Amino acid sequence: MTDLTAGEWLEGNRANWDERVPVHVASEFYDRARLRDGGSVLDPIAAAGVARLFPDGLEGVRVLHLQCHFGSDTLSLVNAGATAVGLDFSRPAVEEARRMAEELGVADRARFVEANLYDARHRLPEPESFDFVFTTWGTIGWLPDVAEWARIIAWFLKPGGRLYFADGHPAAFVFDGDGGPDGMPTFSFPYSSAEVVEFEDPGDYADPEARLANAKTFEWTHPVSEVLRALRDAGLVVEEFEERFQVPFRIFPVVVEQGDGMYGWPAEPWLPLSYEIVARRDAPGR
Repeated sequence: MTDLTAGEWLEGNRANWDERVPVHVASEFYDRARLRDGGSVLDPIAAAGVARLFPDGLEGVRVLHLQCHFGSDTLSLVNAGATAVGLDFSRPAVEEARRMAEELGVADRARFVEANLYDARHRLPEPESFDFVFTTWGTIGWLPDVAEWARIIAWFLKPGGRLYFADGHPAAFVFDGDGGPDGMPTFSFPYSSAEVVEFEDPGDYADPEARLANAKTFEWTHPVSEVLRALRDAGLVVEEFEERFQVPFRIFPVVVEQGDGMYGWPAEPWLPLSYEIVARRDAPGR
């Protein structure tokens, strides 16, 4: 493991995400018109996943949304009837989430907490209190320890409760840029490594014109086997595992728009770009 301290990676990443908040709020990428109309801004993959788990709707469901950014997905679940707690380490993000909850008139059903994910049990000391843990897109890559992430999820889930997780596929994250043949991405990073990857990139995925002053970030690659093992070791039962050839963001310059905010390969589905996991905390005696 790297000798990078928690303070270094956490504060560096937090400064980067704090700066992103106003950029994202102003961007078309995070358009919240449907949210303001009482609807949802969930991407098609996550929306379908939630619908599979709750075919009768979210009324009465208590949700914990980890790494919620400024809460648009959290509030989408609330608009669908859930009561939710969103947690994020960025103060500007949490402040914007709270402001938006007030604007939508759902602050009584949407609570937002500013905290590092690894401090969640101290900031939300409510074990076995959630029916559903939701966490999607750009989450565990910012975390060095997915075993602890999984234990936190298990700690908060009620017996019988479920996790829904979707993220970029680590097989895709070995690539970068468009320097290969026909503009394809090139091999740049190992698939499996405990070492932190340090990036210096002032750009932002939501606004190509943005230039961030806090450009240095620290990220980790977690192979699928590591994630599945972490969930199993935390006592969760994996019910669904699916690989997808789409993502709700431009993962590489070569990918093309496929409608409804989704992107995919321009020709052959060369390798999966994202994956989903549904895991259950078993009730006693099962």
